[in-house]
Amino acid sequence: MGFYFCSISSGSSGNCYMIRSEKTVILVDAGISGKRTREGLQSVGTDPSEVSALLITHEHTDHVKSLRILRKQLPQIVSYSNFETWDAVKDIVGDERHVTFDSGDRFTIGDIEVKSFATHHDSAGAVSYSFFHSGKQISILTDTGYVCDRIFNEIKDSDLIALEANHDVNVLQMGRYPYYVKRRILGDGGHLSNEAAADCIVRMIREEDEEQQKKRTVLLAHLSKENNSPEMAMLTVKNRLAEEGISAADIGAGGSISGGGIEMGVITRDSVSPVFEV
Repeated sequence: MGFYFCSISSGSSGNCYMIRSEKTVILVDAGISGKRTREGLQSVGTDPSEVSALLITHEHTDHVKSLRILRKQLPQIVSYSNFETWDAVKDIVGDERHVTFDSGDRFTIGDIEVKSFATHHDSAGAVSYSFFHSGKQISILTDTGYVCDRIFNEIKDSDLIALEANHDVNVLQMGRYPYYVKRRILGDGGHLSNEAAADCIVRMIREEDEEQQKKRTVLLAHLSKENNSPEMAMLTVKNRLAEEGISAADIGAGGSISGGGIEMGVITRDSVSPVFEV
């Protein structure tokens, strides 16, 4: 009854994640090359022919770069998106083997239940997803300018969450990006900062029922190459947690998760993550 998560790539230059049970394999986004996607799956013991579904969060290139080629090379794949996103990409890939839904819909793929929820991002209609199997929840929350109460309620009970920590605010403000790009990233339709990710994690812990505290894994995701680093993201978040009296252990070698409480790691654009079981 295992339930697993793996990041093939996560960052502002390309995103692709795998969710799987013993019977079902789902990809979320196709923002890297088809070759890297297939090789990434094979490196963690998953044959690309096992993938049955590809979920799209929104139409930006770092999420749909290889959508067309993967649908061609892996003819068993059915792609999924909301209507707004599909309107933005369907002329590129065609209508075959695609399922559209309304943001907020819940549906089932194999033995995994999927819940979509809208995010705040400057796209046609960005969504993120939570996945449910055997009483466990895995969530991916990236590409949102802020975490409103509605979004928080979608992810607050996650056993594992890939949570955007895109940039350090000071590094972004002092960096070489044009003003309008900085304003976009920092805006309500942009991306979560390290500080915003920390705020979200603190709220998740603070609002958790003390009698039902769970082992929780947080993977900082979608880091900017220009305006962040894994070390900076982890330090910012862990320092904020420490200020709140919350301890967070680093995920061990190979992605092992031990004990209760919160364990943290960073997933990057350059390497395939370990496979995490929840």
